[in-house]
Amino acid sequence: MTLKIEQVELRVVELPLVEPFETSFGREEVRPCILLQVRGDGLSGWGECVAGAGPWYAYETIETAWHILKDFLLPLTLGKALEHPTEIARGWRRVRGHPMAKAGLESALWDLWARSRGISLREALGGVKDRVESGISLGIQPSLDELFKRVEDALEQGYRRVKLKIKPGWDLKVLEAVRERFGEIPLMADANAAYTLNDLPTLKALDGFGLMMLEQPFRYDDLVDHAELQRQLQTPVCLDESVKSPDDARQALKLGSCRILNIKPGRVGGPSAAREIHDLCVQRGVPVWCGGMLETGIGRAHNVALASLSGFTLPNDLSASRRYYPQDLVEPPFELNPDGTLSVPSGPGLGVEVVEERVERATVRREVFP
Repeated sequence: MTLKIEQVELRVVELPLVEPFETSFGREEVRPCILLQVRGDGLSGWGECVAGAGPWYAYETIETAWHILKDFLLPLTLGKALEHPTEIARGWRRVRGHPMAKAGLESALWDLWARSRGISLREALGGVKDRVESGISLGIQPSLDELFKRVEDALEQGYRRVKLKIKPGWDLKVLEAVRERFGEIPLMADANAAYTLNDLPTLKALDGFGLMMLEQPFRYDDLVDHAELQRQLQTPVCLDESVKSPDDARQALKLGSCRILNIKPGRVGGPSAAREIHDLCVQRGVPVWCGGMLETGIGRAHNVALASLSGFTLPNDLSASRRYYPQDLVEPPFELNPDGTLSVPSGPGLGVEVVEERVERATVRREVFP
């Protein structure tokens, strides 16, 4: 069965977070994103572009992604036959960069393609697990007492790993206090590019805390300094922002810039690129996990399906819907199982239903093409 891409609808939605989320590069209280609905032959597929309001995590923003989608990617997509999402995505190669814009559109195509065949995204991507391990990411808190409360809540809920955001001045004493309070819990730190090689003494001191990994300590585009750091650390370095494509992943592994990779489909250009990085890491024996970007249930469903691939062996940043939003955009919402996992939806496509009334209420901008 061959589908023709007849129409694409773009929306900017804004959803208030349950609580502010703070990292080394900023604080968010409302999460904006672009939702895409691709239509063809009476079916539709949903995707989510994770670009934010400003160029803090990456150079892409809501406005740049909207521009690239409207003026470049959609003209290369509308009217095309959807034999397989990867084939259409290959046609976007002359559009350099902009992986978040590409990922949003490609993920919608994967949902549409899977629905047309009556299979789940897990099946479409080649996933093998019906549950994926869930970890939690805790932002920088106003005080240690507030942080202790967040960690206690996460452990009580059953999350299999706790990730703490760190930055200069909120690092060694914080990790020491958490270790003293909670013992040998599965713990990692995420620096979001807040450090340099000048901070080597501080970073080497992290070896004393038995961390699962240290995520992205250096610049968002660096591979060389990360390789130097990894040579001097016992703690595995995990790359996030520095890997924006399968080629970046290949170079990082060749240089020895990391021992673990965080694969975010939105960051690397979509499900096809994410699966390619996964396969490369499986070949090299490198553990991977799926990171999050405060996605709504639409993006979360795509991430959960990806994380069902065999190489995702570490707990993922895939938390329950209520961890982020008072009311998610999908039904049923994602819930944490008693064993600290999320169930992988088995219905066609996303496997969850998008509640269009909620999407409409959250919409601040909308345009339909053609």
